[in-house]
Amino acid sequence: MDQPVELTLEQQFNLRSFETQVERMSREQAQQFLVKLYEQMMLRETMYKHFLKQQWGIESGPQL
Repeated sequence: MDQPVELTLEQQFNLRSFETQVERMSREQAQQFLVKLYEQMMLRETMYKHFLKQQWGIESGPQL
């Protein structure tokens, strides 16, 4: 993995679109949005960890 990771053209477009939406938000809207976005990031991380544990067979819990 010597090459830096870059966004695809579609991702770059989506990022620019997102940037425009954020610029139009009020400060309060942006703060609420950031809190919700952070919550979603944490939920995604939790799901990834769960899926990896399940895939690797290290899920704790009852084994059938």
